[in-house]
Amino acid sequence: MNRIVIVGASAAGLTAAETLRREGFGGTITLISEESDLPYDRPPLSKQVLASTWDADRLSLRTDEQLTALKLDLRLGTRATGLSEREVWLADGTGVPFDGLIVATGVRPRRLPGASAHVLRTLGDALDLRRTLRPGTRLAIVGAGFLGAECAAVARGLGCAVTLLEPAPVPLAHAIGDQVGRFLTAVHEENGVDLRTGVTVTAVTENGVQLGGGESVEADVVLVAVGSVPNTEWLEGSGLTLDDGLVCDQYCAAAPGVYGAGDVARWHNPLFGLSMRIEHRTNAAEQGMAAARNLLNPGMPFAPVPYFWSDQYDLKIHAYGYLRGHDEVEIVEGSLADRRFLAAYRTDDRLVGVLAAGMPPKAIRRWRHAIATGSSWKDVR
Repeated sequence: MNRIVIVGASAAGLTAAETLRREGFGGTITLISEESDLPYDRPPLSKQVLASTWDADRLSLRTDEQLTALKLDLRLGTRATGLSEREVWLADGTGVPFDGLIVATGVRPRRLPGASAHVLRTLGDALDLRRTLRPGTRLAIVGAGFLGAECAAVARGLGCAVTLLEPAPVPLAHAIGDQVGRFLTAVHEENGVDLRTGVTVTAVTENGVQLGGGESVEADVVLVAVGSVPNTEWLEGSGLTLDDGLVCDQYCAAAPGVYGAGDVARWHNPLFGLSMRIEHRTNAAEQGMAAARNLLNPGMPFAPVPYFWSDQYDLKIHAYGYLRGHDEVEIVEGSLADRRFLAAYRTDDRLVGVLAAGMPPKAIRRWRHAIATGSSWKDVR
C-alpha cells in the first residue's frame, strides 16, 4: 500500500491521517476537502462562535506546523464527485488513484422549501448567522434538537426574541426521553424562548415561516435545524452500500480497502449489537483512528461508548451510550427540580446510556464503565 486517499478533512479525516503516520505509513496521503478552510472544529460554531466569544482562528484543529509535519497532499476547495475502481474522481474531471480509501465526507443540513434560510454546519454558516443576531432581532428556529436548542440559548443571550418550532410533542423525547425533554423545554421557556411543539413548518417565507395549519410566524431571521443528510451522493454507482450513510461492518470497512469514518459512516457497533450512525465530535475522532488502523492492519472492531455534550444557558449536559430507542429512563441521582441530575437509560435488561445535567463530568464516568462492560439494569440499580 503506497497511496491512501481520505475524502473529508474535518475531525474524522484529519485524525485518520494523523493515525496513519503514527502507525508508520510512509506513503502518500491525499486529504481532500470541499471546504477551502484548513481543518477546524465544529462544536463551537453553535456556541462560542455564534456568541462572538471566540474568533474563527481559535477553531483550527492543528497548527500549520503540525499539518506540515504530516506531509499531506492537501487538496482544499476540492469536491469529490465519483468513485471507480481504486480511483476518486474530482469536480475538475481528474482522478486520484489509491490503494486505500477512507470516506469521511460528513453530512449537510436538511433544508426547507421556500425562501432562503440560514443553516449551521460550516464556519461560513456560523459567521453569516452571527452577523444577523442583534438585540431585538426576531429569530425563528425550525427544529428543537440539540443544535436548534443551543442556538436558541445563544440568541437569547444576545437579546434576540426567539421562537423555537418543533413538530414533536416533547423536544428530543425520541433521544433522551419525555422527562428530560420536558425539563429542557422548561429551561428554554424560563429563559424567554417561545417554544411551540406539535407544529409543522411547511415553508420558509420572506417574512418568516409558514406552518402546516396555515398560520404564519413572522421573523427577521430564520434558522433551519431539522437534521442532516449524509454526503454519499458521490458514491452512487460505486458498488458500495448506501443506506442513510455509508454502510460499514464492525471494523468500519465498507469494502476491501475502503473504510468509513465520522458522521457519514453507518457501522455495526458490536458493543450494542446495532447499526448506528453517530453525529458527535468525539465519535468522529475515535472512528477516524479506528478506520486508519484497520485499513493498515484489519481486525480490531470499533465498539465505542458514544459520548456527546451540549451547553444551553448555564446548563452543561453530558451523555454516554446509545440512548435512542430506550425502554425506560430513571433519575438515579439528584432531581429535575434542582436542575442537577443523572438519568440512566435501559433497553431490555441492560444499561445502555446515562445523561447528566448540571453535574461535573466525573459524576458520569463510572456509569460509562458500566455501559462499556455490558452491565445489566439490575446490577447497576
